[in-house]
Amino acid sequence: MLPDVRKWLLLRVALRIIQGMAPSTASPAAALESDACYLAMKAHDARFDGSFFTGVTSTGVYCRPVCRVKLPRRENCRFFQHAAQAEAAGFRPCLRCRPELAPRAASWSTEDASRILALQAARLIDEPDAWIDDGPGAARIAARLGVSDRHLRRIFETQFGVSPLQYLQTRRLLAAKQLIADTRLPMTQVALASGFASVRRFNAAFVSHYGLNPSALRRAGATSGERGGGSVGVRLGYRPPYDVAAMLGFFARRALGGVEAIDDVGGTPRLARTLRIAQGERVHAGWLQLRFDGGRGQLLLQVGDSLAAVLPTVISRVRAMLDLDAEPMAINAALHASFPQGDGLRVPGTVDGFELAVRAVLGQQITVAAARTLGTRLVHALGEPIATPVAGLGRLFPTPAAVAAASGDALGRLGIVRQRQSALIALAKEVQDGRLALHAGADVPATLAALQQLPGIGDWTAQYIAMRALRWPDAFPAGDVALQKALRVGSARAAAEASQAWRPWRSYAVLRAWHSPLAAGESAAAPPALESVAA
Repeated sequence: MLPDVRKWLLLRVALRIIQGMAPSTASPAAALESDACYLAMKAHDARFDGSFFTGVTSTGVYCRPVCRVKLPRRENCRFFQHAAQAEAAGFRPCLRCRPELAPRAASWSTEDASRILALQAARLIDEPDAWIDDGPGAARIAARLGVSDRHLRRIFETQFGVSPLQYLQTRRLLAAKQLIADTRLPMTQVALASGFASVRRFNAAFVSHYGLNPSALRRAGATSGERGGGSVGVRLGYRPPYDVAAMLGFFARRALGGVEAIDDVGGTPRLARTLRIAQGERVHAGWLQLRFDGGRGQLLLQVGDSLAAVLPTVISRVRAMLDLDAEPMAINAALHASFPQGDGLRVPGTVDGFELAVRAVLGQQITVAAARTLGTRLVHALGEPIATPVAGLGRLFPTPAAVAAASGDALGRLGIVRQRQSALIALAKEVQDGRLALHAGADVPATLAALQQLPGIGDWTAQYIAMRALRWPDAFPAGDVALQKALRVGSARAAAEASQAWRPWRSYAVLRAWHSPLAAGESAAAPPALESVAA
């Protein structure tokens, strides 16, 4: 156990790192308090995983804070906030702790405009959906964000210490390294799934960065995963604390027949579901199942072979669905005083933004059980059948095209009232035509405004979609009745005023409020809050 003064110092620097409070004018390594980072390495505390990386000059590798190799000498350590910085400095990833398994950095800011812009650009680069055609490119990202290419590169390098291209290259190489280490996928498939246009370019980049070719890494015995029985397995890391029971309970109460199944296998809870991923003109459909390994702070993810070609995208969506990249120390620093019982709670996400939006609309002003019944009926009426080896999984969630083409009478026969019919069809048409994007890289203010222009979608539904589909940590459905009751206020305005102290983590405050005894006791006749609360 570290002395109290050291523990205090460790906590202080961890919060500075996670919350991004280090001066942006400092160099990436100098911005970190090196002595405190070294103490974090000695502690092997998983709470700091992914918050920084350590380059060891005597070996030339960089490691996660949780790495169990022999502790290097202090004078041989250099500290970096991002893996891309370590690789730009000439370090290669450790084969034991495997930096590709670390949770991503998910810092947020509400004040520094340049920092917000750089973080938004990084989020766009992080999404594997954008890796096709050899990556998104700084010019395309800059155009999407409404700034010049030169300005984006300048603020990105100031914030991260590397160029957007270097950041992208590291993300793709680490994704490829995970597929090599955890699967037996052919190298051609690994290269394409990781966003490289050809195997030749993939091999050249791998050798240039890591000093060995991909086949040599696999032959060296790095492969820990197995491929068999029509599936591929990988491991994903997260930072504790994590309330697994609360997360799986949330999904279990909302599981749609044919699409999702939550059960217990050998005493270990398991979540399984079907999934469809479209990349360009190609559509990949299959199944996945997952279970938590709490002792190692990891998630075990198994994916059907039909999704193997888009495995990095599946991994990214699962990380979002289970909020694996949350920064508990930064969140708890802002919320613990108000919600001391919720330190392990995460914001449940989704693997498909359109699906989440449809379910939010169906859940308006009815109970969770009733919304689940309507959703299951919709799945069996409009969803495509799919063969899976998992009992209870046999349908894909309906596509935007299928919902947009459905008549009001057809939806009415499912028990969906007229107002919801209009909302669902309008929503589906906007998504189908590409006018509405419901994913983590979407522009939050523009998407909120676009959603509320649709019939039957108000502020509560839009905020709920932003919280779960857009992964916005500062969403706040102030009009939610159960939320107001938990906060002991009587209006949306009062709830919004009370929430200002929790920015930019108000989505997490909402989850903690919904889990409070006051919210759990909300009447069964309550308005839309019930779609979320479900005790």
